[in-house]
Amino acid sequence: MSGVTELVNKKTWAVVGANENRDKFGYKIYKFMLNAGYTVYPVNPGLDKVLGNKCYASLRELPVKPDVVDVVVPPKVGEQIMRECAEIGIKNVWLQPGADGEQVVKTAEELGLNVVQACILVEARAHGIGLDLYK
Repeated sequence: MSGVTELVNKKTWAVVGANENRDKFGYKIYKFMLNAGYTVYPVNPGLDKVLGNKCYASLRELPVKPDVVDVVVPPKVGEQIMRECAEIGIKNVWLQPGADGEQVVKTAEELGLNVVQACILVEARAHGIGLDLYK
């Protein structure tokens, strides 16, 4: 099972729940990861673009399989995302606070997914990633 440090150091991510609303964590996380040098894909069925980049309606539509999927959606949507990850062979899921409902975690574990429950913004900084973005 992969831990926080291993996942933070993976370079290809998808952010499910990425959006254009500057007040939402889906926006803050996607923007931070882009600026910190990650290859990151926004996933949101309601948007065509996020920060000028193509936004994908689902994980299945991504041009590559990400190393990690960061989930920034309500738990009722999160369970479906866990199933989609398992179906397409994505093993690492990062559940942001608020997206990590008990049933989401249970579903992920039952599907054999590696689950991290933490805020990527906090953990990346704790690992020295993106610190220059806050100066």
